[in-house]
Amino acid sequence: MRHYSRVTNGMTAPPAVAVQFNVSSTACYHKPMPDTRTSLPSPIPLPEQFFQQDARQLAVALLGKVIRRRLNGQWLAARIIETEAYLLEERGSHASLGYTEARRALFMAPGTIYMYYARGGDSMNCSSLGEGCGVLLKSGYPVVDTLSPADSLAQMQALNPSASGGVRSPERLCAGQTLLCRSLQIRVPDWNAQRFTADQLLLEDDGYQPDQVLRAPRLGIPSGRDEHLFYRWVDAAYSRHCTRNPARRGQVEGLHYHSLELEAAQRQAYQESQTCSAT
Repeated sequence: MRHYSRVTNGMTAPPAVAVQFNVSSTACYHKPMPDTRTSLPSPIPLPEQFFQQDARQLAVALLGKVIRRRLNGQWLAARIIETEAYLLEERGSHASLGYTEARRALFMAPGTIYMYYARGGDSMNCSSLGEGCGVLLKSGYPVVDTLSPADSLAQMQALNPSASGGVRSPERLCAGQTLLCRSLQIRVPDWNAQRFTADQLLLEDDGYQPDQVLRAPRLGIPSGRDEHLFYRWVDAAYSRHCTRNPARRGQVEGLHYHSLELEAAQRQAYQESQTCSAT
């Protein structure tokens, strides 16, 4: 069992948990090397088979996972709190516009990083099962723990200051796809069409899972391009800190969004993937 002590520094965060890792799983990363700078155990990446899922299933499964970025001798970290799924056959996806060199990652093996520029910044996705399909890592929330202590958070804040040049609050630091990438210094030229690496950039399961999941239409989809599809998922506990809270004032449950327990969200995504497979 591995225990990561969690330091909150006044931030809202789930309680510390004991995590059981399956170290025998086949991973899509290079073998983790010991962290000689701190003598702390290296984070253990998600196994390769984790990404072998339909994009909708993967979008739900990624909620609560931790993305860790090694930079200047420190592990910067954020918990994924919002995702969006994109399928080849629907018109909201980049892949539906056809294959290009820039989009090649969506047609590569599941777990390949796909990056592009949006809203003046970098955006990060990973490919899923099914050619041209993937999941957008829409927003996150900073993680402060033994592997990523308070000075790691300070480095993230230095990388992503507010518009006025001041210190951005932890709650808003990764509250959007470009903010997430800026806070972790994940850039299109460096990471598009690359694999996760255990010593630089990885996704990790630290044992946390959302209790409740909000499902809503994706953001920024042009009219007439399947903007009605409920392919966006948000960890309800962090909904106030995502790109745009699906349950904000004026939004009606059952009309603008759905609130589901995690198991129900997983089951729903699986059923939809099976329906598409049968057609």
